[in-house]
Amino acid sequence: MTNALLRNARLIDPEAGTERLGWLRIEGGRIAETGEGPRAGGIDCHGACLAPGIVDIGVKVGEPGERHKESFRTAGRAAAAGGVTTMVTRPDTATPIDTPEVLEFVTRRAQQDASVKVRPMAALTRGREGREMTEIGFLLDAGAVAFTDGDAVTANTKVLSRCMTYARSLGALIVGHPQEPGLSEGAAVTSGKFASLRGLPAVSPMAERMGLERDLALVEMTRVRYHADQITTATALPALARAKAAGLDVTAGVSIHHLTLNALDVGDYRTFFKVKPPLRDEEDRLAMVEAVRDGLIDVICSMHTPQDEESKRLPYEAAASGAVGLETLLPAALRLYHAEALDLPHLFRALSLNPARRLGLEGGRLAPGAPADLVLFDPDIPYILDRYALHSKSRNTPFDGQRMQGRVLRTWVDGAVVYDRAQEKAA
Repeated sequence: MTNALLRNARLIDPEAGTERLGWLRIEGGRIAETGEGPRAGGIDCHGACLAPGIVDIGVKVGEPGERHKESFRTAGRAAAAGGVTTMVTRPDTATPIDTPEVLEFVTRRAQQDASVKVRPMAALTRGREGREMTEIGFLLDAGAVAFTDGDAVTANTKVLSRCMTYARSLGALIVGHPQEPGLSEGAAVTSGKFASLRGLPAVSPMAERMGLERDLALVEMTRVRYHADQITTATALPALARAKAAGLDVTAGVSIHHLTLNALDVGDYRTFFKVKPPLRDEEDRLAMVEAVRDGLIDVICSMHTPQDEESKRLPYEAAASGAVGLETLLPAALRLYHAEALDLPHLFRALSLNPARRLGLEGGRLAPGAPADLVLFDPDIPYILDRYALHSKSRNTPFDGQRMQGRVLRTWVDGAVVYDRAQEKAA
């Protein structure tokens, strides 16, 4: 069913920057109209929040090659349960997504198995090895929405500049991972007193600034469209601000883990808190929240990275990096709302509207004509998160056992219900 009337809802409109009690009508899988005040009939939302579905840039799915960690079916279920209606997937799979044939396989699998929309990114260089450019034009034709080598930073600036120049000629978006690869190699935590006390290999926050400034210099030279996947340190923000002030086509994201956790959460070598880049100091976390509030950082993402138990149940230095985040992205982001750091329209601007705009997608809005990709949630429901209740195949979440506040009640994709918490509880 792609026609419905949703009434008595708090409409969170990130485009208008408003929050109001009203109703929304879906027709043919699209938003037909919205209005304020009471409305008879339809589905009573009982005052819950209704917002555009989340567009999550940088989701890792294990197909092809690591299906035991996450499949499109399980990732789609987790996304729907987390209010994510569009997954923008990374190409850093066991078989990198660096040819049109692999991209077409991934697209077909996603269409068959995922209950939400999937928009794939493709590798920038063959094998993500930083030596030879992929067939960017053919990959664009096959459906790639952006190009990235993920955390495999291209060290050769000549190769990267050629990739950027070619991407610029095609209007393609490049997603960079700002790190100086030499300094960050082998690092498990951020440098400082805590890292020294724990005896763990560390990286200075300056590595992020150096990597970003290198990338931005090449962006200035080539005028390519560029998105930094994660900015996590205060020292990198001035360079980002200068690039935007100079009129470069640059945006930046930050993961929910870097907005809500800090370096001390590693505690006694808790490997579920090992992510890339590593968690930062509290001063950096607060600076990232302020940067999102001011619009300097445009996008909040989950950087969903499933890892199996064998990869995490290792000494901290040897454990794999990454955390699942599709299902915890919204409740973790609501911590910022409850702390009065961000209001809901501002939060969904970074979760939905800005990523959709950056990728040229239709979603992220409540305007008539927009696709009915929606999430209904109650921001006030308290609970303790149990990782074994997550829908992901891997359950490596740093929020296990933590008090959370906010639950997704229902999720729609093109007007069709893909998740209903009431039905799930009844089953």
